[in-house]
Amino acid sequence: MADLKDFAEQLVNLTVKEVNELATILKDEYGIEPAAAAAVAVAGPAGGGEAEEAQTEFDVILKAAGGSKLAVVKLVKELTGLGLKEAKGLVDDAPSAVKEAVSKDEAEALKSQLEEAGAEVELK
Repeated sequence: MADLKDFAEQLVNLTVKEVNELATILKDEYGIEPAAAAAVAVAGPAGGGEAEEAQTEFDVILKAAGGSKLAVVKLVKELTGLGLKEAKGLVDDAPSAVKEAVSKDEAEALKSQLEEAGAEVELK
């Protein structure tokens, strides 16, 4: 049991750079999409030091359209209210912000919908 507590302590004290490296390893070597890695990075280390505020606004960034570009363009058009030409431009110019300063729940929902359409999305 002590080993798990030590492991948990190590995870909590990871730097943002280390969390990103861990996420890359989990994704590339084990095929695991570590959605919780961002939460650990935002929360920061527990105890001691200055208390940091949790992030409340997120930007939904389209990194790449993926294999189904047309479906992604249609979805971006629907989600943003842009015209077809503007939505296509946003997708073509990836990485680009689909929506900015949205709540965590809305950002997660947008990310989920875009990933289902085949896009590569990131929250900042």
